[in-house]
Order: sequence, then C-alpha cells, then structure tokens
Amino acid sequence: MPELPEVEALAAFLRENAVGRVLTRADLAAVQAIKTFDPPLSALGGLEVTGAARHGKFLDLDVSGLHLVVHLARAGWLHWRTGLPPAPPKPGKGPLALRVHLAPLDSDPPAPGFDLTEQGTRKGLAIYVVRSPAEVPGIGRLGPDAMAVDREQFAALLAGRSGQLKGALTDQTLIAGVGNAYSDEILHAARLSPFKMADKLTDDEVIRLYDAMRAELTDALDRQLGQQAATMKGEKRSGLQVHARTGLPCPVCGDTVREVSFADTSLQYCPTCQTGGKPLADRRMSKLLR
Repeated sequence: MPELPEVEALAAFLRENAVGRVLTRADLAAVQAIKTFDPPLSALGGLEVTGAARHGKFLDLDVSGLHLVVHLARAGWLHWRTGLPPAPPKPGKGPLALRVHLAPLDSDPPAPGFDLTEQGTRKGLAIYVVRSPAEVPGIGRLGPDAMAVDREQFAALLAGRSGQLKGALTDQTLIAGVGNAYSDEILHAARLSPFKMADKLTDDEVIRLYDAMRAELTDALDRQLGQQAATMKGEKRSGLQVHARTGLPCPVCGDTVREVSFADTSLQYCPTCQTGGKPLADRRMSKLLR
C-alpha cells in the first residue's frame, strides 16, 4: 500500500511533470472507483493543472481550483505515460481505473499523461472530483500528519488511545500517513512490540517511538524524492528491515523475522529486537505482550 513517503513523492513528481499543463481529458475505466458526481469528471477537461499535494495517504491534483483526489488503497499506483492512445479505454478491462490526458509542451513527445491502476480482485482505489479536499470524507477525518505532529502532541494522542501500538500507528484518524509497512519498520526501530498498549508506554518509550517514526519516514521520503514513479515501489522494498521479510534474518541482530497473520493482513517483527525474544502467537486473538 502506498504510504506517506510514496504519496508525497508522487505529489512531487506530479508537481514537476504535470503542473503547468492543461488536462485535456480524463477517461474513467473503472466505474466503481469514482465516488463523486458533482462536479463531474468531465469538468476537469480544458483546465490547467496548478498544483499537487498530499493529505495523509490521499494524492491531490489541483486543477484550476477543482481537485482530483485519489486514494490508491492497497494495490493502486500511478504510471506516467509519454504516448497515451487517443481512443478511450474500454471500461472493466484490466487494472486500469483512470487515464488522464495532458497537453504536450513544446519539447514533449505527443500524448503525455498518466494512468491510475489497481491490481488484484479486491478493488479499493477511490477517485473524487471536489471543490475542496475537505469534502472527501477520508480527508475530513484525518488526524495530524505524521510528519507534522510534535512530540508532545504525539504523546497526548497515544495516552488517549487504549488499543495496541500497531493499530494506533495505522489509524488515520489518530495520526495520518502511516500504513502497514512503515508501522512495522517504526516499531522495529523503536524496539517495541506491535501488541504493546499505546496508553501504557513509558516516557522513554514514547520518545523512542516518536523519534523512530520521524527517522523512518524521513529516510524513506529522502530515498523516494526524485525517483520516477516507475521506480518508487522497488525503492520502498529495498529499504525495509522487517516488513515483508518473514523468515529472513533481522538486519540488526540476525534473529529470524516472524509474522502474525490476520484475516486480510499481516505484520512482521523481530522477537529479539521487539518482544524480549518471545515469538508472538500467530493468531488473531494472540495473548498480548506487554
């Protein structure tokens, strides 16, 4: 799932490559992806792209005051194209959700633009055309951004949260921008169990967790900025220490990275670094490690 560093890097990529161009046409290929009807998608045609921003894990393309907002969900991505076909795509064919055509500049190859795609059978990619990003329900519910929250605010948010750390870090209404992958990385860097209760942290643990969050996200963002959209996924994978590394040695201590699986997701952790050497039970109702 694209998270704060990838979405921020995509926004930067669009600021460099799309801002200043006219959006000539937007072709919807996955009808279920569009979540709004007023303004219509066609209202974007003929308007200049004037900005690109991020709100949590939402990507926001400012098109002369209208906003094309996208949540890429678990398996969505943006693909920059330098030769889009002129014919509209056939709805329901393949992973394509939306094709955005941009006017070429003098030095451009013909027909630049980008595709929004989503792999797999579970479709969660969401597209909104709104007059203000705040009209998107998910944006309106966002907590403070993970890169903007200060240490005192972070401590207060966790103190008021009764659930586990893994869930707290990925709850977008509490802290915006962190998802499944980077929460695993942050908890590993902070040497904390994903099942530790958020409101039971000591002052030292809060400081470790906050510093780990800022360091992990900053490092990931530094590696992503300047990348082409096509290389960002590989760059993300290359920097992961425990997430999606089940069965491999922990780069810090050499212990085997373990996994806890749930109905539709999983987490990875290092027992030596995070849980005092004790493996977590791999079932939904694991006994929590304090």
